[in-house]
Amino acid sequence: MIKSVCGYCGVGCGLEYDEKNLIGDITYPINDGKVCSKGVSELISIQTDTRLLRPFIRENIENDFELCKWDDAITHIANKIKATTKDKIGFYLSGQLLTEDYYVANKLGKGFIGTANVDTNSRTCMASAVVGYKKSIGADFVPLRMNDIYSANLLILTGANTAEAHVVFHNKIKKAIKNGLKVVVIDPRFTETAKSADLYLPIKPGSDIDFFNLLSKRLIDEELYNKEFVENHVNNFELLKNKFKRLPVTKMLKRTGLSKEQFEKFFQLYKESENIITAWTMGLNQSVQGVDKNLALINTHLLTGKIFKKGNGPLSLTGQPNAMGGREVGGLATMLAVHLGFDEESVKKVSEFWKSDNVAQEKGLTATQMLESDLDVLIVCHTDPIYHLPNRNKMEELIKKIPLVVEINAYENSETSKFAHIKLPAAPWGEKEGTQTNLDRTITKQERLTRQSIDAKLDWEIFQLIGQELGYKEAFNYQNSKEIFQEYQAMTKLNPYMDIADADYDKIGMMPFVWGENIKEFLTPDKKGNLFFVENKLLSEKTSLEYPFILLTGRTRDQWHSGTKTNLPRTLLKYKPLDFCEIHPNDADVLGIKDGEQIKVISKRGEIITTALVTENIHEKNIFIPLSNRDINYLTNDLYDPESLEPDYNHAAVKIVKI
Repeated sequence: MIKSVCGYCGVGCGLEYDEKNLIGDITYPINDGKVCSKGVSELISIQTDTRLLRPFIRENIENDFELCKWDDAITHIANKIKATTKDKIGFYLSGQLLTEDYYVANKLGKGFIGTANVDTNSRTCMASAVVGYKKSIGADFVPLRMNDIYSANLLILTGANTAEAHVVFHNKIKKAIKNGLKVVVIDPRFTETAKSADLYLPIKPGSDIDFFNLLSKRLIDEELYNKEFVENHVNNFELLKNKFKRLPVTKMLKRTGLSKEQFEKFFQLYKESENIITAWTMGLNQSVQGVDKNLALINTHLLTGKIFKKGNGPLSLTGQPNAMGGREVGGLATMLAVHLGFDEESVKKVSEFWKSDNVAQEKGLTATQMLESDLDVLIVCHTDPIYHLPNRNKMEELIKKIPLVVEINAYENSETSKFAHIKLPAAPWGEKEGTQTNLDRTITKQERLTRQSIDAKLDWEIFQLIGQELGYKEAFNYQNSKEIFQEYQAMTKLNPYMDIADADYDKIGMMPFVWGENIKEFLTPDKKGNLFFVENKLLSEKTSLEYPFILLTGRTRDQWHSGTKTNLPRTLLKYKPLDFCEIHPNDADVLGIKDGEQIKVISKRGEIITTALVTENIHEKNIFIPLSNRDINYLTNDLYDPESLEPDYNHAAVKIVKI
């Protein structure tokens, strides 16, 4: 029996494999043997005719791909890198990568090529939370664990549909409910998660800041904040208090779409709860004010002192299996390595550790900037930017201008592959070994369950080959994942609060390691949390007479992003179809649309055809289309949060035409 860990969402469930069956590991502390339908079917995704099994190359995207040798492909890539400047080179990584893959790619890009243009698709889901944490508590650190819900009295889920996006964590929530946990769900849709809630608040899209500001103001006005905690451990209280005096309370409540009675019911429940956790994900992060939404939420925990205590705190729910590990390594263009930035002292530390004089000196291009930055070389690894970046028509035109696009992938049917010049086959989940970190700092080990496909290579091996071809043979001479992890562990010692060096690579497959368990105070220079006054600036795209609907996007339970893997098992197609469009009955009546009819959804940027699902589970003048519709981003806009550069995915103005 081989023990491993799931490669889908950020919960990171333990699995067991006996050469025929895949089941949940009952001894694993994250999931206690529970596993979702995606996880239990993951073996099917390895043995499929959609696998990319050989290297391919072509001169331009108008030509057909031709088989090539690995050596020839690597030489071609290295020659292109040598022939251009470092600022014209980009690495576009993924939360699907293992920590060792991330480490080698980041080391090659930032440490030896000297480009800080090393970013990840986590930019499009967790970047706002990263910035929010760093500004408020001092570091990209999640200050509690999933199991804290068993010690909480109240769980507030906002912009998060755990029943479909984090299924096993939702099972924990339901278990905690039986033991007395109260749950509030704040969402424009009456989701599967809302069905388990004690209180559902049907908030209007884009009004999250208003809601949390109203809560913070009430805590201050009624002197329900923790005065001792604020005085001793929090900055900027008086500034926030004075700013709140001028808030237009009635207008803000109206913007949320909630009645006074609904808010009062919530506030009463809040006041009665000693231990409170607020959990969120893309509903807040994916916004032109995503950082501000995070800060407004975290303010409530700083005011009440409900942080760094069991059963309390702000819990960001990571979407991908190793988005957290990528952040720890430094796989964001806005950080250098191991949570270190680009200040002079950090650059010096990293240069000495990697023994390189080429270390990047300043922040690079983010994933949401790369296609617009006139690159010469773009290496895309285990992700699909043409599918997932907003305003797809624009992105398709931009990627055509990049002279060399290299796609490293385990599958051949991505949307980005249509624009690639070289495709390199990488080992997928189940064919590789290495570590990953789940959403609450648990480091565990993904094991190889079956043989590696003959011509596929590990992701870190591919970056190592490029590094060696560029002449950095001594720095990139790893024999296995363990060597890389141990070098990474040594590097984390450059950052005092990261205790990842205490983990044992050989043991974490059986007993996962949780880093940062001894951190019980703010990681800011003065050891105090920072309050920030933020306000709803209404920066998202506005509806109009021509485009009267707001488009919401998100996952469904059994599908993973574009469905490259999850649309293969028939069992995963039974719960919900790959494509549908939720629309309120009143809106459907006005447009003469019946349930099941085809409709065209149109924005200023593009249009798609989908199928109407008439339901009262969504606000009037809002519609919802799942991410498993591969064309979804022909509709979305490319407005970004100015600090996190995360897209505003959930606020596109659209119109609907009956076909």
